[in-house]
Amino acid sequence: MSRPSSPTDDPAFPESRHVVEADCERCPQLVDCREEISWGTGPLDAAVFVVGEAPGAGNPDADRWRGGNWTGMAYTAQHSGRRIRRLIDDVGYAGETFYTNAVKCFPADFDDPSTNREPTDAERAACRDHLVAELETVDPDVVLATGKHATVSILEADGRSLADLDGTGFLDSVLDPARCDALGTWLLPVLHPSYQDVWIARLGYERAEYLQTVRKRLDELVD
Repeated sequence: MSRPSSPTDDPAFPESRHVVEADCERCPQLVDCREEISWGTGPLDAAVFVVGEAPGAGNPDADRWRGGNWTGMAYTAQHSGRRIRRLIDDVGYAGETFYTNAVKCFPADFDDPSTNREPTDAERAACRDHLVAELETVDPDVVLATGKHATVSILEADGRSLADLDGTGFLDSVLDPARCDALGTWLLPVLHPSYQDVWIARLGYERAEYLQTVRKRLDELVD
């Protein structure tokens, strides 16, 4: 059953986080460049579990949407955080969603610390216990993985790879549910909010149709 969407233009996020390991120091390079560990937010009995790859640089001077590196809460950035939370509002699951990242610390670019890079395999592996602990605590019906790297991280936590899914790459997996037996949940890959404007059309969708399909898939997977 679908839920009514929020009437507000600016989606809300909780002002608290669920800490798994305070002051984690598993990745020395990330410890050196982070401001805050970006933990998950949302109800611990959420049906939908949104996961990104890692927090971005963010903006410490923003009024509210400063980003996970500064707020210590996943998906609280001006661009990606607002967009994914707006999408969840629009498809009717605003009150039933937990937000987190596969890697909890900002991975600063080695040459330009003001920008981010993709986390290394070792960093993803070091943080995997945190991600699995969150999944076990929340026990969601479906994991909404935002983008290729988040999708790969969930599959790795399930002991699989992108090659195990039907199709030839990430874009073939978008909006195509896959059962993760080891994690006890469904995986639903979606476009990363930073790139959805470009790729929605390239996948043959109008925005309204894309949202309608996300809602339909969630309604099918949420128990």
